[in-house]
Amino acid sequence: MKNEYCIAFYNLENLFDTTDDPHTLDDDFTPKGFKKWKDNRYRSKLNKLAKAISKIGEEDADQPPVLIGVAEVENSKVLRKLLKTKYLEDFPYDFVHFDSPDERGIDTALIYNTEFFEPLHTETIPLLIVDEDGDRDYTRDILMVRGKLNGEEITVFVNHWPSRRDGAKETEQKRITAAQTILDKIALVKNYGVADNFIIMGDFNDDPNSTSIQTLMDSGMFINPSKKLLSPFSGSANYKGEWTLFDQILISHSFLNHEPGTHTFEKASIFAPKFLREWKGKYKGNPFRTFAGKKYIGGYSDHFPVYVVLELND
Repeated sequence: MKNEYCIAFYNLENLFDTTDDPHTLDDDFTPKGFKKWKDNRYRSKLNKLAKAISKIGEEDADQPPVLIGVAEVENSKVLRKLLKTKYLEDFPYDFVHFDSPDERGIDTALIYNTEFFEPLHTETIPLLIVDEDGDRDYTRDILMVRGKLNGEEITVFVNHWPSRRDGAKETEQKRITAAQTILDKIALVKNYGVADNFIIMGDFNDDPNSTSIQTLMDSGMFINPSKKLLSPFSGSANYKGEWTLFDQILISHSFLNHEPGTHTFEKASIFAPKFLREWKGKYKGNPFRTFAGKKYIGGYSDHFPVYVVLELND
C-alpha cells in the first residue's frame, strides 16, 4: 500500500433523472423536454460518470477517491443509481446529500468510501443572497461534512457558488459572500473545539486569483494547490476558447505536517485523460460534454474533475 488517498471534486453537468419535479425548473431534462432526456441517455451518462470517478487519481493512489465532492446532482435518487453502476458497485461508497433551494433543483453532495471515512456531523449552510429588489436569490447551499478520514478528524465544505451568467463583475459580490459565509462558519466551529483540518472544494465559478477565492486565502488558514494548475493551455473547463479553473480544492495548513496519524498534502492535479476530452474538431481537447447547446453529443461533463492526494503518516 502507498498510504496515499485521493480526494476529488467533479461537476457532473446536469445529472438529472427523467422524472419531472413540479417544484423545480427541471422540465428541460424530461423525455418531452428541450433536451429529450430519456432513459437511455440518462443511463449512458450515469455509466460514463461512474467510469470517470472510478479512475480519478488512479496513477497516484491504490483505490478510487475516498472522498468525491460533486455538483449538479438533482437528488438522492441519481446518486444511488450512480453508485450502483458496474464501475462503482464493488466499492463501499455512500453519500451525504441534502436538497437545496436552487431553482433548477441541482445540489452538491459528498460521496465517501465507508472503509476510510466515517461522517460525524453533516449540515447545509444556506447562502443568503438578495437581489437588487431585496428578494432572496435562491442558490445552492454549502454542504459541510465533519468526519474521520483514517481516524483523523477533518471538515469538508462542498460548494457550487453562484454563476457568472449575468456577468462576472455583476455577480462577483455573491461569490465573495459565499467565501465569507464559509469563514464565518469555520470561526464558529473552531469555538467548539473542532479540529483545524479543513478542505474547501467546489465549482466556485471563479478562478484562483478572483476576489472571492482571495477572500479565503487572506484568512491565512489555507493553501490553494490548485492555483498552479491553471494556464493558457489547461484548466478544468473551457469557455469560448479560454481555460478556466473554477473547480478547486483548498486545504488548511494543517495538511503540511508529518505527525503520525495525520495526512500530508502530496500533490494536486486535474484529471483529464483522453477519454474525457473532445477528440476532434473545433473543441478538440476540451471536456467531452453531454450536450452542446441542444445537440446531444453523449459525453461526460463540461468540467474535468480535480483532485488532491494526501499521504497518511505512519
